[in-house]
Amino acid sequence: MQKQFVVYILTNKPFGVLYIGVTSNLAKRLYEHQHAVVEGFTKDYRTHRLVYYELHEEAQAAILREKQLKRWKREWKIRLIEEMNAGWHDLSEHVA
Repeated sequence: MQKQFVVYILTNKPFGVLYIGVTSNLAKRLYEHQHAVVEGFTKDYRTHRLVYYELHEEAQAAILREKQLKRWKREWKIRLIEEMNAGWHDLSEHVA
């Protein structure tokens, strides 16, 4: 089974603070964010709601995409989220 890499966006509420990350194990990473296991931005701003994610086959592609999204204007990020998840629902229940 080939490893997949995930670029994801978390928020604290619809149209709230946005956090963009990359991981090879989304379920584990979400647990860490949601249970404040690691100090930092997501703990400080309580960004625990998964509102967007995309899969990549290669780590380098995922890292480049993460960096690209971090440079985007906020309105572009919001448009991207709404194309996938117009209701800003927490998608973490769909992650195994």
